[in-house]
Amino acid sequence: MIASDPAEDYFGRMKLRLVVEHDTETDRWSAVFPELPGCASAGDTEDEAIRNATEALELWFEPSSEPLPTGAKVVEVVLP
Repeated sequence: MIASDPAEDYFGRMKLRLVVEHDTETDRWSAVFPELPGCASAGDTEDEAIRNATEALELWFEPSSEPLPTGAKVVEVVLP
């Protein structure tokens, strides 16, 4: 049996929309995940904006190092 990466399991089951737009005023591209407020990026090209947004998404889902309050627990939730 091959062990799988937990992050790979999560991302393999989840699909998110990424809205990519060109701003003619700045001649740059923006990339925004509408369902994740604040998870966005930009780039000089469309491809760069998408790459940067992918990195932002990975950071968004990175586990927090904040200690849990007394009595709190972590529960995993998987979307179908």
